[in-house]
Amino acid sequence: MMKYKDIYRASLNSPDDFWADAANKLRWQKPFEHTLDASNKPFYKWFSGGKINMCDNAIDRHVDEGRGDNPAIIYDSPVTNTKQTYSYKQLRDEVALVAGVLISHGLVKGDRVVIYMPMIPQALIAMLACARIGVIHSVVFGGFAADQLAVRIQDSEAKLVLSASCGIEPNRIVEYKPLLDKAIELSSHKPEKCIIYQRPQCLADLQEGRDFNWEEQKAINNPVACAETLATDELFILYTSGTTGHPKGVVHDIGGYAVALNWTMENLYDAQAGDVYWAASDVGWIVGHSYIIYAPLLCGCATVIYEGKPVGTPDAGAFWRVVQEHKVKIMFTAPTAIRAIKREDPEGKIVKNYDISNLESLFLAGERCDPDTVSWSQSHLKVPVIDHWWQTETGWAITGLPMGIEKVPNAMEIKIGSAGVPIVGYDVKIVDAQGQEKDVNEFGNIVIKLPLPPGTFPTLWRNDEKYLIPMTKLPGYYVTGDAGYKDEDGYIFVMSRTDDVINVAGHRLSTGAMEEVLTSHKDIAEAAVFGINDELKGEVPLGLVVMNNDAKLSAKDICPELINLMREKIGPVAAFKLVACVPRLPKTRSGKILRGTMAKIANGEEWNMPPTIDDPAILDEISEALKSMGYPHPIPPPKSQEL
Repeated sequence: MMKYKDIYRASLNSPDDFWADAANKLRWQKPFEHTLDASNKPFYKWFSGGKINMCDNAIDRHVDEGRGDNPAIIYDSPVTNTKQTYSYKQLRDEVALVAGVLISHGLVKGDRVVIYMPMIPQALIAMLACARIGVIHSVVFGGFAADQLAVRIQDSEAKLVLSASCGIEPNRIVEYKPLLDKAIELSSHKPEKCIIYQRPQCLADLQEGRDFNWEEQKAINNPVACAETLATDELFILYTSGTTGHPKGVVHDIGGYAVALNWTMENLYDAQAGDVYWAASDVGWIVGHSYIIYAPLLCGCATVIYEGKPVGTPDAGAFWRVVQEHKVKIMFTAPTAIRAIKREDPEGKIVKNYDISNLESLFLAGERCDPDTVSWSQSHLKVPVIDHWWQTETGWAITGLPMGIEKVPNAMEIKIGSAGVPIVGYDVKIVDAQGQEKDVNEFGNIVIKLPLPPGTFPTLWRNDEKYLIPMTKLPGYYVTGDAGYKDEDGYIFVMSRTDDVINVAGHRLSTGAMEEVLTSHKDIAEAAVFGINDELKGEVPLGLVVMNNDAKLSAKDICPELINLMREKIGPVAAFKLVACVPRLPKTRSGKILRGTMAKIANGEEWNMPPTIDDPAILDEISEALKSMGYPHPIPPPKSQEL
């Protein structure tokens, strides 16, 4: 069996042969003419001339090959006390019917549909139905603010919206229809139809002539077969921003995305047909697109769709209950979810209440995972815990540890703090601002040599100009916007976003490295470090920390310890003197900490409410906390205090 280094080298030296071989593991409607078409750089095309249908490969292929009775979707909803399993045949029949509904309302290949739904099976069925007939979907996670939903409807020029009557939070019901109605009112482009899945917890009022009942529409329509779609056709648009100006609609095509995702399931995650795979995310994020729906189904796995929280539905054992009941083999979530569990169960006592012996690995992504969270997870779950790094733009992992090729930790080492080694097709470099490659263990900008492998974004929706910015900033490379270093064994350490690197008296320092120091303290659950203006040094770091529930020290006593710890680990050069305890940190729904927004508040700069924030009230708490420290202030006073 080939070692990973040999496989990786082959993917860079002979990309056409490597990816053509990977593509042959899927079912093609028409063979591709070119593996890679580089005639219009940097607008590379993979598998041009070929025809392949994502829905056919994710569902119909398995039914045709005798796996129709295998579980495809396992729906687990602690907030509604519901559990339901769809076999591949049942899923195919449901998807074919909903695809028939879409066709009955005049949708044709290339049209756009916005999907605005909670974490229920119908969200996946909606996505697959679009893929079945070549309609481009744009998923907006349920409960998203009306003005931001309007931006996405308007920019995609959606012909139809698929939605649900409500979403269920642990302590409340969120009505979606009023938000959807307001979004359509705000949008200059008006969708022709809305199809609403009525949930019994809250029925929506339907507007006659525009709104239709999901189940009633299914009852009067016929199932349809998979359409012929080009490998280079768009599968979906996923918006990653849009608070002002033109939103950023990341596009992923059908062929390259299918080939890359299918490769990762066996080789990166060590998954085979019949395994239970759980990505504890939301279908509104790229993780949800790639690893709740498309990749597990391409592989023939059962994918878990979970409508709940890591804590509070009902407690910090929620994830382990799902692992035990559904015999999850591979789990994938964000570090923030594990930190939330760790804060409630720092000694891992609740974990011991569950039989999680089926679990073979835990993968983490979304933002950099602090070493303490990896160590806690390994200690209590007794499985390899693998931090891996990727982006909405790439659609799948740039770095990680290929569990399906070389077992961890027997063949490959987990280096805590690292996001692993580059995955096939990604030629990752660490460079300075001028593009000169940095030495081993030297901090710099992380870039990837072009062309990017299949499955990565071929452009942005109707915005080639914005796509060109990271592709041409450093000729021949994709500039990731992340910063870090590479060690002597080729492991990549992603320390922060480039804009999270602060300049303290001429020294470029990673906020990620500082957060790592803070969370190494036994009483600290989470930390955020960001730069604030300083008249003498240009910038100085300010740290906000969340304490564990069973912390031994008081907030007043822990701050001096943290300052001394930073001096010991990073050195006086960090000029770290500002730290305070807060009850919680502001995050997006995918778990990213909003450092940039907090920095703007502290510096007295104008800021907008981030559209993807999980709980806007937290920023009010942070603002008050910063004011009590003396911010915004033209020259920050060097002090720490309890909040």
